Amino acid sequence: MKYSNEFKKEALKLSDEIGVKKAALQLGLPYYTLADWRNRTRNIIEGTSTEPGKTLTQQDIRILELERENEELRRANDILKDALGFFAKDRKK
Repeated sequence: MKYSNEFKKEALKLSDEIGVKKAALQLGLPYYTLADWRNRTRNIIEGTSTEPGKTLTQQDIRILELERENEELRRANDILKDALGFFAKDRKK
């Protein structure tokens, strides 16, 4: 079965959040399919991709790194917002 790039991207994001095994179960994917997507993405980011015709420039690699960092910062920001809401509720009592 062929999956869209958007689906793969969201599946990888979910696997970062809850783990590969849980994400694969939740999405109905074989574990090894999702693990393979993660490995390929990691290899591309590290510049060690062996896929034929897949040549990334330094700029492409940097963009991928920044996108990953941006996602990590968004998650951290969401956690801080939740914590702020939790402590703000606690102060009102």
